[in-house]
Amino acid sequence: MDARLLDILVCPICKGPLEYDKNAQELICNPDKLAYPIRDGIPIMWADQARDLNAQPSNVNP
Repeated sequence: MDARLLDILVCPICKGPLEYDKNAQELICNPDKLAYPIRDGIPIMWADQARDLNAQPSNVNP
């Protein structure tokens, strides 16, 4: 992920800064608790494509 791109990208919902998670290949918005995926080096900045960080994983067994 290009550092210059990270400097100009903001959350499309709150317009706040994003953190780059290199391992997960996601851009994280902490205030909105959303993770935007990066696919083939391209950030997908659509709210409907973002992962909710508060959501429980569906594959966890009780």
